[in-house]
Amino acid sequence: MAGNPGPKRSGLVTRIIRILTMTMLALAISFGVVLALYRFVPAPSTLMLGRWLTFREVNRDWVPLEQISPHLVRAVIASEDQRFCSHAGVDWGELNAVLQDEDGPSRGASTLTMQTAKNLFLWPGRSYLRKALELPVALSIDLAWPKQRIIEVYLNVAEWGEGVFGAEAAAQLYFGKPAAKLTPAEAARLAGALPNPILRNPARPNRGLQAAAGRVQRRMQQLGPLGDCALPRRSAAALPDFRPDALARARASV
Repeated sequence: MAGNPGPKRSGLVTRIIRILTMTMLALAISFGVVLALYRFVPAPSTLMLGRWLTFREVNRDWVPLEQISPHLVRAVIASEDQRFCSHAGVDWGELNAVLQDEDGPSRGASTLTMQTAKNLFLWPGRSYLRKALELPVALSIDLAWPKQRIIEVYLNVAEWGEGVFGAEAAAQLYFGKPAAKLTPAEAARLAGALPNPILRNPARPNRGLQAAAGRVQRRMQQLGPLGDCALPRRSAAALPDFRPDALARARASV
């Protein structure tokens, strides 16, 4: 007479659930440890790790936020996430607008925090799975780090060319100067190149990049003090170039 398989099957399901629970707990603890570590040490992006693992060159020179031009800080906020200083990692209003778009999600709704989450912990490319993971990671980052640290990490891992990561490497490559010395026009070009950094060269901007840089500078003017939450105090106090007359001169040089 065959035995009752019920208890064995129930025991197997219990073990599987226990294993999955322990795995999820271990992942959560590991994420928390890495998140705390990245709050203080230079963080690599997953793209950088991938290049190192495949023996490809990585050009990145980590610099603290104080050594990055405040114009670039404001330029990326104006270009990528104008409500960066007011949301908690996810711009729910913009995300809802994208999801409600009758023509489908034709544009992104990624905040700078969400892009930082993707760069540090996830993978490139579009997928609903990655976006679903991006949201809780971004919320965790915003909870654990101040806005200045988020921008500091973002500007040190953003890709600005083949194997070129971070503001310092980009400033040296394209303009032959440190990131601290970037002008508003140069910062706007770098920010305008971010949506397609492989094909857009800030040193030799094509018509598309020139138009993007012009839009960035107009948004920088409209942003006003709303972008100052990510600036060190000394940098925020030293921004005379954001007067309307100075911005007009800077836009003319793009």
